[in-house]
Amino acid sequence: MVIIGSVRPGRAGLSVALWVHEHVTERGGFDIDFVDLAELNLPMVDEVKLPRLHDYSRRHTLAWSERVAQADAFLFVSPEVNYSYAPALKNALDFLYDEWGKKPVGLVSYGGRGGGAFGAAALRPVLSSLGLVAASSHVDIMQASHQIDDGFFVPDDQQVARLDGLIDELGALAPALRTVRAATLVAG
Repeated sequence: MVIIGSVRPGRAGLSVALWVHEHVTERGGFDIDFVDLAELNLPMVDEVKLPRLHDYSRRHTLAWSERVAQADAFLFVSPEVNYSYAPALKNALDFLYDEWGKKPVGLVSYGGRGGGAFGAAALRPVLSSLGLVAASSHVDIMQASHQIDDGFFVPDDQQVARLDGLIDELGALAPALRTVRAATLVAG
């Protein structure tokens, strides 16, 4: 699942995420659910019960839960916002709990001079608390808007190589963690 973490109009994230999606598709081996949080349009978390209880009452939560539960791995494309990560991504994460657990996640961050590094660093403890396993590989893009030409993100060779490394790592982690999840269900 590729998730665009920004919902801001005029965002660079859509172009970056479309590049990520296209590149993963071209490489093959993955069925990709492309999630644009702007289109998903989740409200601020509005469930009465905690997500850990998995007792959802809202249609949008049930639909989001089903999509996330079906995914074996995630690629988050998220900007750095005020030295942290996008609030829409935080909200989407907070709706659920068990659905994220024991699944690999890769980060494609973008921002100013640091390429979204502060945002990615702020996101990592949250991912860990949800049971997601963050890939050690990552892609950070400095001033992504400078690489957008006619609405399309044009990566440099280093960004392509980093994305390839991230995809390879997720490809190795996904089946291993699928086995761990299956063993946990049997033991539980």
